[in-house]
Amino acid sequence: MVADRQRGGRYDPESDEDRDRKPQSDEAHSAFTPPLGVPLPAPPEDEHPTSEFALPEGIGPGPEEAQPEGSAFTPPSGAVHPAFTPPHGIPQVSLTKEAPWQDRMRTMLRMPLAERPMPERPAKQEEAGLPVPRVLDLTLRIGELLLAGGEGAEDVEAAMFGVAHAYGLGRCEPTVTFTLLSVSYQPSLVEDPVTASRTVRRRGTDYTRLSAVFRLVHDITTQGLTLEEAYRRLAEIRRNRHPYPGWTLTMASGLLAGGASLLVGGGLVVFLAAAAGAMLGDRLAWLAAGRGLPEFYQFVAAAMPPAAMGVALSASHAHVQASAVITGGLFALLPGRALVAGVQDGLTGFYITAAARLLEVVYLIVGIVCGVLIVLYGGVHVGGGALSPEAALQRQERPVVQIVAAMLLVFAFAVLLQQERHTVLMATLNGGVAWVVYGALADTAGLDPVPATAVAAGLVGLFGQLLSRYHYTSALPYVTAAIGPLLPGSAMYFALLNFARNEMNTGMASLTRAAALALAIAIGVNLGSEMARMFLKVPGEGALRRAAKRTRGF
Repeated sequence: MVADRQRGGRYDPESDEDRDRKPQSDEAHSAFTPPLGVPLPAPPEDEHPTSEFALPEGIGPGPEEAQPEGSAFTPPSGAVHPAFTPPHGIPQVSLTKEAPWQDRMRTMLRMPLAERPMPERPAKQEEAGLPVPRVLDLTLRIGELLLAGGEGAEDVEAAMFGVAHAYGLGRCEPTVTFTLLSVSYQPSLVEDPVTASRTVRRRGTDYTRLSAVFRLVHDITTQGLTLEEAYRRLAEIRRNRHPYPGWTLTMASGLLAGGASLLVGGGLVVFLAAAAGAMLGDRLAWLAAGRGLPEFYQFVAAAMPPAAMGVALSASHAHVQASAVITGGLFALLPGRALVAGVQDGLTGFYITAAARLLEVVYLIVGIVCGVLIVLYGGVHVGGGALSPEAALQRQERPVVQIVAAMLLVFAFAVLLQQERHTVLMATLNGGVAWVVYGALADTAGLDPVPATAVAAGLVGLFGQLLSRYHYTSALPYVTAAIGPLLPGSAMYFALLNFARNEMNTGMASLTRAAALALAIAIGVNLGSEMARMFLKVPGEGALRRAAKRTRGF
């Protein structure tokens, strides 16, 4: 054995096969190699060039050990490395297109970016690449219409992400605030992101346009519309006129105030007076808007005629409930839509947008307060002595009349919101059911008005969410008008009347009660919607809808 390893008078510790397996390098020599010409010493007899774990002679390696030698970087068999991407990829999350796009997009928005499923839209042969700027522009324009129409920030983000995802932009992040929309797309980790933004300058209430935008997003996410088709339909939505003319809106405003006056105990004369005051206030608000005055002054102008009508009836000593006229006018002006949207944004984690919307509600209510107080101060100190909270609290229980008045109020409110005609009937029925539940809890069962309002508003939100899922549209047309009978018009009037009589403590108590009722409405609507999403499972949805965890104080 020793002779076989001595070649040319030198001892070679490696065989030819071992030398072929290792790279030839000048540095692969030992520092103890003797100089040329000096023979190597013979190895001792008790040393063998084999490992201590070598098999004895005559025993060959087993079938498992007779395998080709692998690399040192190859993981051992059976080892699992969850930190690395599996060889077959990450399993795709199953999100069927039969589910509403709001649920599918909310689910993906709350996923980490690395876990989101990639778009399934196939690339057409004639398209050389994704037109990223055009897709982002379409996404922002759709988000602008939704946000301007009063949609919640979460649904706006879901719609923007759904449009971008449908056109192949999987790694995008939409951001929505009160007046600013932005979306950022990064093709890969080594490429620069593309970011676009858009500012919402004007906001208007048109739920017909809002429903059309929802249908457009549904078709984009399910039917694969081209960019040209989507732009054409979006242009048609923007060009379409409102479904109801201006005189119809003025009549609806009067009908709303008249229905609200019947709801709080008024009669036919009160109904006519409240309707006339509300229509006059609506025309004054339109005049102020045409002159370019801010919305605050528009609400001041709209609140003065109903208050003046009530003070005039009180000064004439007519045997009518003059306070119901002012209360009906307040029902027509209270910003219930902005209140519900603001609280909903706060409950879903969009605190900046929620703070801005609630501040807008405060400014609008202050405008109403200023308009009513200007008239009430003059009425109380000149000749409106009959205006007293004690007289206003005399409420008559007329279940049939009140149910009809509540449904009339909801119907007029739906017309003011520019809803589609086929949604007006469902919203009216939803509001009637809400008032029946509220009356059963507050009047019959003797429950406090605040929890009774919250329960009734929760049913409004639940039914509205179910109807929106059935029609694949927004829940606002079925919810916003239906909460009209629950708005705290009476509590607001009591607070303003006490302020006009210099009874600040009583006025603050009534104002706090009005705020509690408004908050109960908003939380109830949001809770009903969340219950519908929680208990109605989306078919094929593999991932749960994630939400922010509790911070535990830090």
